[in-house]
Order: sequence, then C-alpha cells, then structure tokens
Amino acid sequence: MTGRSILTAAETRAAEEAVFASGVTVEQAMERAGAAVAEVAWRYAGRVPALVICGPGNNGGDGYVIARLLRDHGFKVRVAASGEPRTDAARANRDRWGEPVEALADAKPARLLIDALFGTGLVRPLDPATAGQLERLAAGAQMRIAVDLPSGVGTDDGALLGANARFDVTVALAVLKPAHRLQPAAALMGRLVVADIGIAGQSRLSDLARPHLPAPGPADHKYTRGHAVVAEGAMPGAALLAAMAAQRGGAGYVTLVGEGRGGPASIVRRKGGLAEILADLRVGAVLVGPGLGRDGAARALLDVALESDKPLVLDADALVLLSARRPMPGVPVLTPHEGEFAALFGELPGSRIERARAAAAEMGAVIVLKGADTVIAAPNGRAAISAPAPGWLASAGTGDVLAGLVAANRARGLEPFEAACAGVWLHRRAAELAGAGLIADDLIAHVPQALAECL
Repeated sequence: MTGRSILTAAETRAAEEAVFASGVTVEQAMERAGAAVAEVAWRYAGRVPALVICGPGNNGGDGYVIARLLRDHGFKVRVAASGEPRTDAARANRDRWGEPVEALADAKPARLLIDALFGTGLVRPLDPATAGQLERLAAGAQMRIAVDLPSGVGTDDGALLGANARFDVTVALAVLKPAHRLQPAAALMGRLVVADIGIAGQSRLSDLARPHLPAPGPADHKYTRGHAVVAEGAMPGAALLAAMAAQRGGAGYVTLVGEGRGGPASIVRRKGGLAEILADLRVGAVLVGPGLGRDGAARALLDVALESDKPLVLDADALVLLSARRPMPGVPVLTPHEGEFAALFGELPGSRIERARAAAAEMGAVIVLKGADTVIAAPNGRAAISAPAPGWLASAGTGDVLAGLVAANRARGLEPFEAACAGVWLHRRAAELAGAGLIADDLIAHVPQALAECL
C-alpha cells in the first residue's frame, strides 16, 4: 500500500554517492537529468521561447544541460544565472552551453521558464533579491517547470524559504523528496513527474499508493469480511457517518452502539452494553471518538474500548479524553488533525513526518496526522505521505468518514499501518470522485467506486 520511496536530502546524497562510487560520473548523471527535463519541456510546452535560470550548484549545472539540449532541438533558448558555477560539473556544462549567460536581474521573461536555481538540500532562505527575480520571471511566463524542486522550498519539511512562485510542472530527479508531498511546498509543484536518471535509494518513508483490497471470495461471509463496531456518543450523526463509511469501505457487518436513530437498515443497532458486544470473538475492530463527547459517559465508553482486546481506531473526542493515557495497549490507530495532535502530544519539534513518527513511538500507535498532506506513521518508524487531498475535504464530518474507512480495513484483518494507509487512500480518492462542493455524505456515496479501483 506504500509506493515509491521518498528520500530526504541526506538520503538522496547517499544514493548519489553510491552511484558515483559504481563508476557513473557527476557529469553523466547531470546529462541524464537535463535530458529528462528537456523531454518534459518538449512534451508539455512545445517548441516555444524558453528561459533557463541557473544557480551556482549542480542544479544550475542541470540547467545548462537543459538549455543546450533544447537549443539543439530547435528551441529559442536564453540562459540567466544568479552567479558563477561553483562545481566542476556545473562549470563544464556552462562551457558546453557556449553562449552568453545573462545576469538574473537583467533577464526578461519568456513563454517557458525552467527553474534550475536551487534544488535538493536548500536549508537557508533565498536572499530577497533572488526570490524577487524568480517570482518576477515566473509571473511573466506562460509555462513554468521546476527542476527537482521549486527554488526556495525546504527539501525535508516543505517549508517556504523566501519564494512563492507556483509551477505548472515539477520534474523530481530520481526520487521523490518530502517537499514534493508536504505543504506548503506541495502546493507550488503543479503536475509532478518523476524522472528516472539511474539513481535509486531506499527509505522508511514512502509515497502512499493505491492499496490492493481483494473482493470477497466464494468462501467469505459477513464476519470474514470484517465486523466493525462503532460507539455512539453525544452527537449520533458523527458515529452514523463513520458506521456508513465502514459499510461502504468493505466491512461485512457493522454494529452501531447507542441510542440514536436513522441510517440504513443494514446497520445493526444496539443500545448500550458495549463491553458485552466487544466480548464477541467475531468483532474485528472498534471505533470510538466520532461525536463521542467529553463527559463522564464518553469517558466510560472509551474505558470499555481500551480495556478490551479488540483492535482500536480512536478519533476526535476520544483523542482529547486520551491525553493522560500512554503508551497504548496493542497498536491502535489514532487519527488526529493538527489541533487534536497538539492537545495530545504538545508542540513536538520537526516536520510533520518527524512529529508523527515521534508521536507514534511515544504512544505505541499508528498515527494518521490528517491534513492536505496526511502523514501515516508507525511506532517502528515506517511512514507514508498521501498525495495532496482536495481542499473540499475541509468540511464537517469528513474526518468521521475517514475513521470509518480505517475501522473497516482494520476489521477485515489488515495490520494497523496498512489499514490506516488503505483508509486514507480511499478517503482521498472518494473526495476526488465526489468533486467540488462535497459534503461527508457524498464521500460515502463515492467510496464504492474508489474501492472498485483497488480490487
């Protein structure tokens, strides 16, 4: 359920060094990178006047290669640089370009802008003058392509480091980096293309891929498909949304425990007796939190769930009531948004990835840190990042739907990390299918189509 590895700046450098140690030269790698970006420029922009802006490092060296290859394919190309090349490979490729190089401040915009100023490894903010020139040239272009990363973003945390230029296409060289998925940098990327340039690496951080969720077979019945229990609290509608999502997400049997009404007749209603229900060996997962409330009755329900031996999914109010409980029994799945995360764990340092990993290790749980760049982290350090989710998910009840989807996959027998990843993928895909103006109920209606893509 996880896809391509996502490498930090340090992991990317290590992967490059391993390739260089095998006999590949920096110049050869630069030629491959330049060829990949030139191909993308040709396919997406056509043969239009282009400006390639180059920085002083090897990202700038890639830019000189791109300019030369585009020129050789009939493009009208100009090159502007923020300064002299500082690496041997970049100097060599500037010489191979062999034509004038303009000062960045003097460059006029072109229909196609290719940004090769700074790529992986930037940690300091761009100086204001350079950031201003980048934004000026980007604003004057009709098509903008970033080489590896848009200049001015933090590779490992997705922070903006002084520039805010948006691109139509970003060509990730060799591997994805955290900034390709983490906000606010991810919002600048446009279409993301990963170019294979012969450099690969492994990481415990991955891109979230479409899960494989096989359809029920001839020997399956409602309990083998998964029995999910949802505890209802002060706001029954939230628990009902979660229960309906669990049904549509693949659970064969859903029990909603509480006093509320409504919803499909196929959801089994039980009044009270959560402990008795959880004693049933056929229960595959229990979800507590959506609409739970924060009073004594809510705490009592949470206590019952925590004292059971059932796989747990905890969301919303359950996370607030959980503040004094750590580590957790078993490996539950916790699905906080930023506010709930801060209330439970305080102000942890680092990127969203680092904070989610630290929380997972501390709590002994799988953490789903929700947002436009949802991060899923396991106690052993394994983590995944979802592709950007539609902004329309910022709507009441959509988190309850996600919790229900995770519970369905936990009930069907997936391990905690895999169940969380499957739930997040289905949730994002259902939002894409639902389109603009979606509400939580719309998500549920589109889950079957998303699920069908996983068979």
